[in-house]
Amino acid sequence: MIPLGILSMISIYVIIERWIFINQALKLEANFMANLNDLLGKGDIKAAKAYCQRQNNPISRVIEKGINRIGKPIKDIESAMESVSGIEMDKLEKNLGFLGITAGIAPMLGFIGTISGIIKIFYNISVSDNISIGLIAGGLYEKMITSGTGLIVGLIAYGGYHLLNTRIDRFSHKLQQSAIDFIDILES
Repeated sequence: MIPLGILSMISIYVIIERWIFINQALKLEANFMANLNDLLGKGDIKAAKAYCQRQNNPISRVIEKGINRIGKPIKDIESAMESVSGIEMDKLEKNLGFLGITAGIAPMLGFIGTISGIIKIFYNISVSDNISIGLIAGGLYEKMITSGTGLIVGLIAYGGYHLLNTRIDRFSHKLQQSAIDFIDILES
């Protein structure tokens, strides 16, 4: 039960921390690309860079990398933006592997508790040479509590993992759309 308790606390912490971090990453001014288009349309690259730096989110950092490459071939700009996109995605996915592992390990730890409870039942029967409900009840209780707890912790981690991955996928699409919009601005 102690390992399951530790896994549940860490899982809940990771889910909350990642949820907040990803939501912050998804925040972007509604007119970010329009403002950027105006600045670049005026030829004010320094102001466009400063604007991206003030936004301070993953999308603006990717666009800023593209702005830093203005004057180079579009393929070079796209390549630099892809590199920064990969780094930003890695930041968003930090610690998600822990949730995936916990989703698999927690039910197994519960199963270990089940085996322990059954061993306890058979040991008590062998020692007392008597089969009574009192001897069986303690082991069954241990078996059921650890199994249930393992499944609950596994479900929390599994649900959190997939919920966060859905948010990251949404961010990824938003990032791709912003990069495409930026390249369109440069080519117009």
